[in-house]
Amino acid sequence: MFGVGATIGTGIFIVLTEAVPEAGPAVILSFVLAGITAALTAVCYAELASTIPVSGSSYSYTYATLGEITAFGVAACLLLEYGVSSAAVVVGWAQYLNELFSSVFGFRLPDVILAAPGEGGIFNLPAIVLVTLCCLLLVRGTRESATANAIMVLIKIAVLIFFVIIGFTAFDGGNFTPFAPLGIAGIGVAASSIFFTFIGLDAVSTAGEEVHNPRRTLPLAIILATIIVTTVYILVAIVAVGAQRYQQFEGQAAGLAVILRDITGSSWAPAVLSAGAVISIFSVTLVTIYGQTRILFAMGRDGMLPEVFHRVNPSTLAPVRNTIIVGLFVGILAGFVPLGVLIDLTSMGTLVAFTVVSTGVIILRRTQPDLPRGFRVPFYPVTPYSAPPSPST
Repeated sequence: MFGVGATIGTGIFIVLTEAVPEAGPAVILSFVLAGITAALTAVCYAELASTIPVSGSSYSYTYATLGEITAFGVAACLLLEYGVSSAAVVVGWAQYLNELFSSVFGFRLPDVILAAPGEGGIFNLPAIVLVTLCCLLLVRGTRESATANAIMVLIKIAVLIFFVIIGFTAFDGGNFTPFAPLGIAGIGVAASSIFFTFIGLDAVSTAGEEVHNPRRTLPLAIILATIIVTTVYILVAIVAVGAQRYQQFEGQAAGLAVILRDITGSSWAPAVLSAGAVISIFSVTLVTIYGQTRILFAMGRDGMLPEVFHRVNPSTLAPVRNTIIVGLFVGILAGFVPLGVLIDLTSMGTLVAFTVVSTGVIILRRTQPDLPRGFRVPFYPVTPYSAPPSPST
């Protein structure tokens, strides 16, 4: 649930607007390509998570395989992947919250409190509110956070299935012709855009010290999350393209909600979808902030950050001060930094983290071949060498 919760979020609700114009109906193949790429990276995470089952994700793996200095650099990149991506996600939440208010109550929030200074507003108030709510939940403890996340994950999957069922009633095979108007190059470009929606699968590995039997549980969680996410994404893409011509996707804000509005001719269906998006993005934010706190916890324990980052509350065992610091950092970014800047920084951090994990599998296999492993990457060494940070590379 943590893996699915961290992955299915803003991306699938907005990515078709960008990806379909790049590939046409062949965007289905782009989703398959992005899913395969994510799976290659996921199995590398699964092996390292089963071998080094501790908090810290890529940072801890790098610390064990490449040393302290390299690990510190990777930790800085993870700050971009988790901390900055949390800010980027909550900015998208504000947009869908506004759409929900419009569908249900007939009014929209003022633009001045919906955007950063560089985007025409003063600050993004809904984004700051969401970060605060997530941090309040996290300081109560991991068990409570995991339960809330599991409920939200089930809701978001149900909402996407709801879209698939209604969208299928308007399915038209003619919308898939021509299938690949922009050729193979367009499929590759769209796959690169789509890969962003798979970021988050690695969040499972940050829970290495808070699950039972991590050597077995973590690999299974990572692999199952990858399968669930890829299946849901492909179903949504097939139905969306089948429900409207690919030319209509370009510039279509809240695209899935618009498709449902066109099909049903009413506001109730897009309202349900917008509500699902609001819950979905809440779940993503919860897990990414959780992941950031656990990485900083591992760094504090290793002596690479002040002791405050690895102190835990004796009753909840949650790193409360750590969580508050992360919440302040993410809240400031979400409230005052433009979305485009946040997305670019997230991509930079993810690229380095994914590359290091694949490299770590190779190094650990050579330096410590007899180390107990709950899961082994299949087709080694081809798989880790074939796990690029994105389909475009």
